Amino acid sequence: MAGADVSGGGAERLRRWRMVLGGGEGDGTGCALSGADAGMDAALGALYGAEGGGRKRAGERSAGLGGSAPRVARWLGDIRTYFPTSVVQVMQRDAIQRLGLSALLLEPEMLEAVEPDVHLVGTLLSLNKAMPETTRETARAVVRKVVEQLEKRLASRTRATLTGALDRSARISRPRHADIDWDRTIRANLKNYLPEHRTVVPERLVGYGRAARAVKKEVVLCIDQSGSMAASVVYASVFGAVLASMRSIATRLVVFDTAVVDLTDQLDDPVDVLFGTQLGGGTDINRALAYCQSKITRPADTVVVLISDLYEGGIRDEMLKRVAAMKAAGVEFVTLLALSDEGAPAYDRDHAAALAALGAPAFACTPDLFPEVMAAALEKRPLPVP
Repeated sequence: MAGADVSGGGAERLRRWRMVLGGGEGDGTGCALSGADAGMDAALGALYGAEGGGRKRAGERSAGLGGSAPRVARWLGDIRTYFPTSVVQVMQRDAIQRLGLSALLLEPEMLEAVEPDVHLVGTLLSLNKAMPETTRETARAVVRKVVEQLEKRLASRTRATLTGALDRSARISRPRHADIDWDRTIRANLKNYLPEHRTVVPERLVGYGRAARAVKKEVVLCIDQSGSMAASVVYASVFGAVLASMRSIATRLVVFDTAVVDLTDQLDDPVDVLFGTQLGGGTDINRALAYCQSKITRPADTVVVLISDLYEGGIRDEMLKRVAAMKAAGVEFVTLLALSDEGAPAYDRDHAAALAALGAPAFACTPDLFPEVMAAALEKRPLPVP
C-alpha cells in the first residue's frame, strides 16, 4: 500500500484498513491511531487478537481480556461506548463463545454491565442450575428486560392477527340480531344498494354465534430445550404468554429433553417459564408428543406446534405414528425447526422429510412470521412456508 494517496478520501481509506488489519509492521498502512480510534482498536484487539482466541500472526492484535472480571467489565463498557447496540450484542456473543466468559456471567456486577439480548438470555438459562443466589435476581432482571422488549415488539400484532383468524373461523351466516357484524354485513351487500332509498338491502347477514366469547381453539406449544434451541425457547415462551392472555385460546406449553415438563401453570409470567427450562441434554420427541397427545380433548379445534431441530433420541417410528394419528384425528400439526431470527440451524433432514410426507412440513420461522403461521393453522389453511 506504499505510495497510496493519503489526502482526503485516501487518508480515510488508510484509517479503515488500519482498523481492519490490526496494526503492527505487517499491515503495511503506516497509519497511527489516536483518540476514539485507538480505544476502538484496543476493544477489538482484546476480543479478536491472538490472546483473545485467534491465532497469532505478524502484526495481529494481541491485547486479550484475560480472566479478570474487572477487566472484562471495563471492556464491556468500552464496546458500548464505541459501537452501536447491534454490534455490541455480536461482540458479547463472540466473547462468551471464544473466551469462555460464561462463568463470569455468574457475577452480578458483570450482568449489570452487559447489553441484554435473546442470546444472552439463552446463555443465562444454560447456567441457571449453577447460578448462585447472589446472581439470580440480577439474572432475572436481565431476562425480564429482554422479555418485555420482545412482548412490546410482538404482542399487539400477534393478538390482532390471531383475533382476526378466530373471528373468521367462527363467522356464521344466520346470526342472532345481537350478534350481527354490521360492518362486514354492509360490505358483503354493497351490490344491493338502492340509490332511490339510499340504503343497502342485507340479503346476507354476517356475524358471530354466542360461542364466540368462549374458548374456540386449543394450542399446544411443544418445545425442544436442547442447547441449540436456546433462542427458540425464549421466543416460544413469550408467544406462549401472549397466547395465554387471549381468552378464546386455551394454551399449553410443554418443554422437553429426555424428560417432559408442563409449564402451563406458569404462562402468566414468561420469565418464570424460562427459568423453569433446563437447556441442554438429550432429546425424546416421541415422549413429548405422547404427553401432548394425551392432553388433547378436542382434536378438530387443536393446533400442536412442535419446535425442534428433530434430532430424535427416542423412537423415530413411534414419533411419526403419533403425528399421523393426531393429524388423522383432525389436529393441525406445525413443525418449526427454529423460532428465531437466525434461520434454520442444523437439523435432521430425514425426519423433516418424513414429517412433510405426513402433511406437516418442517421449516424455520422468524418471530415476525409466527403470527401468520398460527393464523393459518387456526383457520386450517395452507401454512405460509418461507
